[in-house]
Amino acid sequence: MINKVVAGPEEALRGLTDGMTLMLGGFGLCGIPENSIREILRLGVKNLTCISNNAGVDDFGIGLLLQTKQVKKMISSYVGENAEFERQLLSGELEVELIPQGTLAERCRAGGAGIPAFYTPAGYGTEVGEGKESREFNGKMYLLENALHADYAFVKAWKGDTAGNLVFKGTARNFNPMMATAGKITVAEVEELVPAGELDPNHIHTPGIFVQRIYQGQNYEKRIEQRTVRQG
Repeated sequence: MINKVVAGPEEALRGLTDGMTLMLGGFGLCGIPENSIREILRLGVKNLTCISNNAGVDDFGIGLLLQTKQVKKMISSYVGENAEFERQLLSGELEVELIPQGTLAERCRAGGAGIPAFYTPAGYGTEVGEGKESREFNGKMYLLENALHADYAFVKAWKGDTAGNLVFKGTARNFNPMMATAGKITVAEVEELVPAGELDPNHIHTPGIFVQRIYQGQNYEKRIEQRTVRQG
C-alpha cells in the first residue's frame, strides 16, 4: 500500500532551503497551512518567493515570515490586512507582484495541468498588462499569462488519508486544490488523517498522486480576520 505519511512538519519540510519558491494555500486565514508556516519560521530559511492569495496578518500566517524578513518576494492577489507587508512594499524592502484573483488561481491551476500559458481579458489596459503579450479574440483583447510552479506547495485539508488523498472543507477549497497540483513537492497537513480506503472516492478533491508528504496537523487556531456581528 502507498503510504505518504511523515511524522510531522520537521520531516515534511526536509530539503527546504534558501531562495526557494513556495505556494501556500488558503483564502484569507481560512485553510492556511499553519503548522508548515511555523516550521518555515523555525528553520529560518530566507530569500523566499511566496505565492499565496494573501499575505496573512501581522502576527499570523505568512505575516510571521514577513516580520522575520524571510520573504524576498510576494506573488499575491489581496494583501490589505497586513501593515508590515504595506510597510515593506512602500520602503522597497519587498518585491511584490499583484495579480487579479481569478488570474492567480488559473496560473496555479495551469501549472499543475501542464499548460504553459493562457489568455485572459483580466487586467488588459491596466498596469497588470504592462510588458505582456496581448491578442484579440472575437473582438476582445486578452493578456497572455504564464503558469506558476513552486519548489514546495504547502496545503491544509480537512481530511486526508495515508495515500495522500485530500478533502477540503468550505472556503479552504479556494487555492488549496490547484496549488496542490503545482508543486514539485506538495506537503499536506490535515485535521484528520485516516487509513487509505476510508474516504469516499466521490468526495476527494485532490487525488493522492499530487501529494508527496502528508501529516496530522496540531493546535489549529483558525483565526478570523474580521469578526462582524449584528447588533441586537
